Amino acid sequence: MKLMVKAPAKINLSLDVLHKRPDGFHEVEMVMTTIDLADRIDLQELPQDEIRILSHNRFVPDDGRNLAYQAAKLLKEQYQIKQGVSISIDKVIPVAAGLAGGSSDAAATLRGLNQLWNLGISQNELAELGSKIGSDVSFCVHGGTALATGRGEKIQELPAPPNCWVILAKPTIGVSTADVYKNLKLDSVSHPHTKGMIQALTLSDYDMMCDQLGNVLESVTLTMHPEVAQIKEQMLRFGADAVLMSGSGPTVFGIVEYESKVQRVYNGLRGFCDQVFAVRMQGERNSLV
Repeated sequence: MKLMVKAPAKINLSLDVLHKRPDGFHEVEMVMTTIDLADRIDLQELPQDEIRILSHNRFVPDDGRNLAYQAAKLLKEQYQIKQGVSISIDKVIPVAAGLAGGSSDAAATLRGLNQLWNLGISQNELAELGSKIGSDVSFCVHGGTALATGRGEKIQELPAPPNCWVILAKPTIGVSTADVYKNLKLDSVSHPHTKGMIQALTLSDYDMMCDQLGNVLESVTLTMHPEVAQIKEQMLRFGADAVLMSGSGPTVFGIVEYESKVQRVYNGLRGFCDQVFAVRMQGERNSLV
């Protein structure tokens, strides 16, 4: 039996870090939404009891470091599954970009194997399992638009954003999330207004949503990597209505309300970055596969 599952990327409309927790993680408040940029995960049962990862992308590990592999291993251990599976990852989301590509692959694997192996696990239970793999996996199981709190595993559904376009640009640099958090000075940064973003989504107010975009991690990444700040400036210069870095970076996204502006922003950024995408916001929750 074979099954295909889409694994959409996410962006952070608002990302705040409140404090460091006793367990070493940080307490966060994040408003996240899925966008129409997705990896494709093909799952196929194998006669032998093994997990096999297939990908043409050299940056995607094919062993236990891969989050989709970890998702399959977790289900096999939790539910005593002796069936093998081949997980083919057609990578579209840039790797290590602040867009939760690996977490979304893991979430899609959980959702797909739940059906392939007839496990009957609820979406909430899948999300709870996903939290053992990574902080963004719980959100990616649900998809849509949500407030994520705790270390990112507590998910509260929110209304979808107003209709608009998203232009993403990823520079050819890597950003260490661990280094960003290590250099974050919580007492000397400007914190985003999470409640303001939630209100903007509740009212479906596009201008208010643009005004409330905020990411506390920008204070670190933009200092460490000035090219990220340059991309933000170029996006605004080419006509994006609002611009923000997603996650710990380095991807920057710009929001554009009208399609007539999209091509201008997209074309302008092609001179600065190899990886540029123009997509719509999805904002609607996944259904169980």
